Amino acid sequence: MQSVAIDIGNTGSKYGIFERGILVKQAYFEDREKLPQALLNQTFDHAIVSSVAGNAHTIKERLAVSGNFIKLSAQTALPFTSLYKTPETLGADRKAGVAGAAYFFEGRNCLVIDAGTCITYDFLDSSGRYHGGGISPGLDMKFKALHTFTGRLPLIQRVNNAFPLTGQSTQESIQSGVQAGTIAEIEGIISAHTQKAGNLVVILCGGDAGFFESKLKQPIFVIPELVLIGLYRILTYNV
Repeated sequence: MQSVAIDIGNTGSKYGIFERGILVKQAYFEDREKLPQALLNQTFDHAIVSSVAGNAHTIKERLAVSGNFIKLSAQTALPFTSLYKTPETLGADRKAGVAGAAYFFEGRNCLVIDAGTCITYDFLDSSGRYHGGGISPGLDMKFKALHTFTGRLPLIQRVNNAFPLTGQSTQESIQSGVQAGTIAEIEGIISAHTQKAGNLVVILCGGDAGFFESKLKQPIFVIPELVLIGLYRILTYNV
C-alpha cells in the first residue's frame, strides 16, 4: 500500500511517499501550482494535502488516488485532543507537527518548534492534549522587516557560521540582533516551557532547523521530516 503526503508551504513545498507506514521517498519542489512528475507517474492508495495556498482541490484533480483523498482542514479528525480556542485558524503545518510529536513521543510533554518563514511553538502534554503555542517572525522575515520598515537599514543576509554578538558595523549589528536575538528567543521559550512542564521533549523541524541545531544550548531532537510523518499519521487516523 502506497500513500503520499503533500505539504504546500509559504516559501516551499515538499512531499513524502509512504509504503506500509515507512517514509521511502521525500523531496522539495518550488512551484506550488505544478506537482513534480514523480507524483504524476503513479497511482496512490491514499493521499493527504496540507496547503497554505488553498489549492488542494487542484492537486486532487491532477493526482491519481484510488482511495481516500484528505485535505487537512478544521474538520479533519486528529490523533490528539486539541484545546485550541479557534481550531478554524490553526495552521495545517502546526497540526501536522503536533501529530508527528504525538507519534514519536507518546506519553511525553512535547514542545514542537518549526523554524521556517515563521517560527511556531506548539505544546502537547503527556496526556495527548494540545494546548496551543506561539508564532513569531522567522529569520528571513526579520531581516526583510528591518529593511522594509526603516529608511536607511540595508537588507542583510544571514551568516550561517560565526556571527558577532556585539556588532561593530550596521551589518554586523543587524546580524547580531536578528540571529543572536532569535536564538535567545527560542532558548527563552524552551526554558519557560521546561519550568512549566517537566520531562519536556523539544523537537525542532523546518527549513531553518539546521541553522539552530548547533546553536541551542538545551538538548533537542531534530526531525526534519516531522511534518510529513505527522500528515501521514493524520491520514491513517482518518482512513
